[in-house]
Amino acid sequence: MITFLKTAYLKIFPNYSQRLEILINTNKSLLDVGCGSDSPIKAFSRKITATGVDGYHPSIEKSRNQQIHDNYVECDIRELGKQFSPHSYDTVLASDVIEHLTKEDGLKIISAMENIARNQVILFTPNGFLPQGRYDENDYQVHKSGWTASELKSKGYKVFGINGLKELRGEFSAIKWKPRFLWRVLSDLTQHLTYYLPEMAFQLLAVKNVNEPKNNVDKDTAQLPLKTTAT
Repeated sequence: MITFLKTAYLKIFPNYSQRLEILINTNKSLLDVGCGSDSPIKAFSRKITATGVDGYHPSIEKSRNQQIHDNYVECDIRELGKQFSPHSYDTVLASDVIEHLTKEDGLKIISAMENIARNQVILFTPNGFLPQGRYDENDYQVHKSGWTASELKSKGYKVFGINGLKELRGEFSAIKWKPRFLWRVLSDLTQHLTYYLPEMAFQLLAVKNVNEPKNNVDKDTAQLPLKTTAT
């Protein structure tokens, strides 16, 4: 009964992972930048061929133990453009990543992602600056910048709002008030509005079709990075 109710609830209020799967759709090769230990692609990663990239070794190992990605690269993601060939992945994703970088480094990462992608780049980030400190002994978790819907739109991205009204959530996307279940339902109810009004949303889902012609490269080799760690 609980499983049925959860399934029904998610059909009415699809979560970020579900929306991400729809966006990726037939794009079968994915580069997951700043993949962390528990990437949102976990729910559908068996349907695609994915490479996870992260600069924090414990996160790479936790993700590898869950077998979320097919390949892993441990590197400073600010060096992304040196690690991967142009137009080598259908989709390049940075989920909860660019806010952990300075604005200058974030713009460089986005540019590198657009060069690596064959079809699309997907960004997921808080709406505006959201303070967040170090945790899990990982300095990379500190937030250093904030990004707005208008800023991403100006760079050619279609932007959608995720996780309901901005005012209802705080650090780590946690609901601010108790009883949290009721406020969570309210947040999900507002999702249907904020999805199309991202300026009001807690988080932003931005998508850009780069429209690069597909290279005549065998897909099995195109997905592999120039430099890898052992998987």
